[in-house]
Amino acid sequence: MKTKSIQKDKVSVITLGCSKNLVDSEVMMAHLQDGGYDVVHDKWRKGRNIVVVNTCGFIDKAKEESINTIMEYADAKSKGKIEKLYVTGCLSQRYKDNLEDEIPEVDAFFGTAELPKLLKKFKIDYKHELVGERMLSTPSHYAYLKISEGCNRTCSFCAIPLMRGKHVSRTIDELVAEAKGLAAKGVKELMLIAQELTFYGLDIYKKRRLPELLQELAKVEGIEWIRLHYAYPAQFPMEIIDEMAQNPKVCHYLDMPLQHASDPILTSMRRNITNQETIDLIRDIRARVPDIAIRTTMLVGYPGETEQDIQNLKNFIEEVQFERLGVFTYSHEDSTRAHIHADDIDEDTKQERAAEIMAVQEGISLALNQKKVGKTFKVLFDRKEGGYFIGRTEYDSPEVDNEVLVSAENTYIRIGDFAKVKITSAEEFDLYGEVVA
Repeated sequence: MKTKSIQKDKVSVITLGCSKNLVDSEVMMAHLQDGGYDVVHDKWRKGRNIVVVNTCGFIDKAKEESINTIMEYADAKSKGKIEKLYVTGCLSQRYKDNLEDEIPEVDAFFGTAELPKLLKKFKIDYKHELVGERMLSTPSHYAYLKISEGCNRTCSFCAIPLMRGKHVSRTIDELVAEAKGLAAKGVKELMLIAQELTFYGLDIYKKRRLPELLQELAKVEGIEWIRLHYAYPAQFPMEIIDEMAQNPKVCHYLDMPLQHASDPILTSMRRNITNQETIDLIRDIRARVPDIAIRTTMLVGYPGETEQDIQNLKNFIEEVQFERLGVFTYSHEDSTRAHIHADDIDEDTKQERAAEIMAVQEGISLALNQKKVGKTFKVLFDRKEGGYFIGRTEYDSPEVDNEVLVSAENTYIRIGDFAKVKITSAEEFDLYGEVVA
């Protein structure tokens, strides 16, 4: 007969999916820590007797990873290796009833807005006074700042509104207070995240307030870089770019997922923008901030997508010359508007098209990187790996973008510090350089 351990409960929180999920986990961990629990994030998950899996349910691969992770710990619980298993996040929000039937080893499932209920399982009350408090899982010099939750857009392929609900902005005062707390912990770079940044403020202030938020965050002592992620292109408010041009703390970087560039696909996707309008938008943005790095994401394999649509997309990418670009393959999601269409492109073709797009981007990235050789950039160093110190310029976000490598053989750089680096050579997605005075 199993008996509960008399040792202090040790909790491991495992986060799957996007940076927005990561922030949710960090908030959860702060509450658990305040409640007296020994809590760690997944990179230190061994030796824990309670596991919380924060799931992703965005696309098929993410759902598969979430299910596999839950099953791994359900098996561990069955073998007595852990005592409690809880599941939260997007997958749990959307498929809770099915999951409860299929994986009875899980002690409880919770949705994306049910942190107070989850904490009750630990005999902890949700504390409003802890709003903004987080137990960081990122390196101490950068952090994500979630400025809103949910999304009001109606993109045909996207299930996020089904899992995260409508757009809800956080107040400027609340976000500034959180930024001050993060800066006090040593954070130098804030990455603003939301499902849709450009909507910020419309719900609570009745107008878009992202420029004002940027102005207030820039006043926070210790914050040196502010980075913008996930902006919707249609009816894009150019005052955001004007603030970027004027505010020295706002990185010349914009993450704007465009999803496609062929007009028939854009129409079916309900993106509310055309190929030419997108080209005009990017031209306008670059006219105001000439050195901006625009990161985008493309989605291939959408129902009805033809070889001509892919050619249109490749032509568009060649014309626009994105500094950063990633590709996803279409996932046929229940209850989305696109689900009424037949998922008529096989997986092999989807993967081939994704590879074609990335091959185009590799050539563009190499050419753009080679233009940086001989130039000097301010670099924030994230880690030491092998024989190199590895960092990023203001034009790169962690984990998804280019990195700057400096040999550690005759150079020492403290992690979390900035340094001036002269670029000496370049590859498709990496820059090599040396520290200069």
